[in-house]
Amino acid sequence: MTINLPNPDRSISPYTLTGDPIPFVKFKATDFPRVAYSAAHVVADPLAIHDPWLTPAIDWDTTLQFRHRMWDLGLGVAEAMDTAQRGMGLTWTEAQELIRRSQAEARTRDDSLIAYGAGTDHLAPGPDVTIDDILRAYDEQVGFVEGQGGRVILMASRALAAAAKSPDDYARVYGHVLSSVKQPVIMHWLGEMFDPALQGYWGDIDHDKAMDVCLDVIAANADKVDGIKISLLSAEKEINMRRRLPANVKMYTGDDFNYAELIAGDDQGYSHALLGIFDAIAPAASAGLAALGEGNTKKFFDILEPTVPLSRHIFAAPTRFYKTGVVFLAYLNGLQDHFQMIGGQQSTRSVQHLAELFRLADKARVLADPDLATARMRAVLQVNGVPA
Repeated sequence: MTINLPNPDRSISPYTLTGDPIPFVKFKATDFPRVAYSAAHVVADPLAIHDPWLTPAIDWDTTLQFRHRMWDLGLGVAEAMDTAQRGMGLTWTEAQELIRRSQAEARTRDDSLIAYGAGTDHLAPGPDVTIDDILRAYDEQVGFVEGQGGRVILMASRALAAAAKSPDDYARVYGHVLSSVKQPVIMHWLGEMFDPALQGYWGDIDHDKAMDVCLDVIAANADKVDGIKISLLSAEKEINMRRRLPANVKMYTGDDFNYAELIAGDDQGYSHALLGIFDAIAPAASAGLAALGEGNTKKFFDILEPTVPLSRHIFAAPTRFYKTGVVFLAYLNGLQDHFQMIGGQQSTRSVQHLAELFRLADKARVLADPDLATARMRAVLQVNGVPA
């Protein structure tokens, strides 16, 4: 199969696909030696009558089918998170509906690992926002998730990043929230490369100093923390923090640049996974984790290492636009019928970016049906002036 693709110098040249697609094979989460969550995207409804920049329109049926696909592969679902465009098109209003519907679907299965993002995104940051306002906002969202019977992923707060005067404010907020949760939560430290509004989280722009504050919070509330996901795109920082966690607290890698080596681990430990890239490479992630569960580390790396260049491309700066690549792969793989996103976010990446994504996805063996993927890629290119 050959397709004309644009090159960085604006030339057009044929590209011949070589990838042997990784098959879709069902697994159970118990087949894996790591807890593995995939943050999942939402599917837009392109035929809804609405103003796309102002009012999200969601195809609920296709969105929920995608969650079942993750469970069929043995992966957990990290719901209503950054990958679902939380804070970039998906408001708390839609997030509540997503949580409600996903929890209802989860109840229909006995193998549905799922947890839900709770934060303060319904509280706009501003000079008049107080720490008490932030406490109430967290209480509202955590209360909603737990009221649905769900488990909480405690998301970082833009409002707190703007309002906090010192690390003590973080300790106060997290201490309050953690003291009241019904079951241990997964904390989420999202770096500023994913969300510029979170720069200086934990009270310092120096990640190492911020880590000290975060670790103090965890140590003071260790019985209420299942684990922490950090998304700093630094294997060194993650390993450093992993080795300093209390024994009962898991590290969930959020490093979409270095996940293979972090999940495999070393002689001092390993990371579990809560990754946006698993949305895009789910069959590969599942097969790799199953191989690791069989003790076949070589096969684990053989499957996952080719996906890392693809992930690094999808998550390239500006990293916050990575959702576009995730949804584009879902479109290429026939998991949705269109390449539209809520908030019009499909426009955040260039045609050149998408063309390179296609090449890397082929090399990573994650184009499930090369014929379909090529046809859809060709259609997108033709709309953008690239001859067939």
